[in-house]
Amino acid sequence: MTYLDHNATSPLRPEARAAMTHAMEMGGNPSSVHGAGRAGRALIEAAREQVAALVHARARDVIFTSGGTEANALTLWGAAQGALDAEARITRLFVSAIEHDSVRANAEAIAERVPGVRMQMIPVTSAGVVDTEALRVLLREGKGRAIVAVMLANNETGAIQPLEQIAKLAREAGALLLVDAIQAAGKLDIDFAARDADYLTLAAHKLGGPQGVGALIVKEGAPFVAQILGGGQERGKRAGTENVVGIAGFGAASEASLRDLGSLSRISFLRDRFEHGLRQIAPDAIVFGDTRLGNTSNFALPGITAETAVIALDLDGVMISSGAACSSGKVKPSHVLQAMGVSEDIARSALRVSFGWNSMDEDADAALASLHKLVSRDRSRAAA
Repeated sequence: MTYLDHNATSPLRPEARAAMTHAMEMGGNPSSVHGAGRAGRALIEAAREQVAALVHARARDVIFTSGGTEANALTLWGAAQGALDAEARITRLFVSAIEHDSVRANAEAIAERVPGVRMQMIPVTSAGVVDTEALRVLLREGKGRAIVAVMLANNETGAIQPLEQIAKLAREAGALLLVDAIQAAGKLDIDFAARDADYLTLAAHKLGGPQGVGALIVKEGAPFVAQILGGGQERGKRAGTENVVGIAGFGAASEASLRDLGSLSRISFLRDRFEHGLRQIAPDAIVFGDTRLGNTSNFALPGITAETAVIALDLDGVMISSGAACSSGKVKPSHVLQAMGVSEDIARSALRVSFGWNSMDEDADAALASLHKLVSRDRSRAAA
């Protein structure tokens, strides 16, 4: 089997598996004061250091969550409710048009349920990056403090956002900045302080850790009110017994990802090699985005629907994903591609190939061979 869907979930790294196995054997509640409890606590704090090191943050600012979705939700609600001072109260939420649904949906819910809060979308260019001039105009309008939510790299196209400019605009306007780094972590060298963000979110399974564990990093002094109550875990920021096994795996995967940052050129070469072969197979193929993560290729084969392609490749043992999201059995065009101005017909043909830590030349070759078969069959039908 050929797995090329690392942007959805990257297979578990051996380092993470070993750390999780060790944690499983220990037992004990990390909030207990006896030996087993202290051992569990030590595992969590060691992982906290490892996750912090991945993004050059302080360990004490890391809050473990059940995943990236919860991390984004906690950030938005915690920030909106944490800034209650009349002069610093959050009244505006600016969310880029290509954000993950965990940001979009929670921002919409806050605007609906919290009086006086308004949400607006930040448009993007045809290359899939935030229109910084449009953001500048939005920040000048209205009164009250704003939260700007922009992902570091898009999960569908891999487009890397101009965070330096965005952070500068946010600071000039006195706005708070949420950076969703879930897709970028392990693929870019991330410096939390240098990004000038107030909040940064991560998910373990995107970098070879286990599913169901993530992290939120809150800058010291940034407004934040706990949303899950009932215990003093995570320094009072997120109640509930910690997922010791998952957190241990997250820490190990973070350490391995940090170590591998120096060899990312290998993954970029694989992606470029794949796209070169794709253009030989289908000269009319459309590749989306310019400055992208080195592992991501989002492309369309005009005339071939994404559903057809994903199924055909899966039957050949090649696993990729569609650029469209499934909802209630219906496939809808990607909101990311729509925001970029891509036509609905082309968007429905969008596919994503994403390489990762264990990808090899043979994986690219297998995907190209299957795509060649699919394209040849489609072209033969069209000519008949």
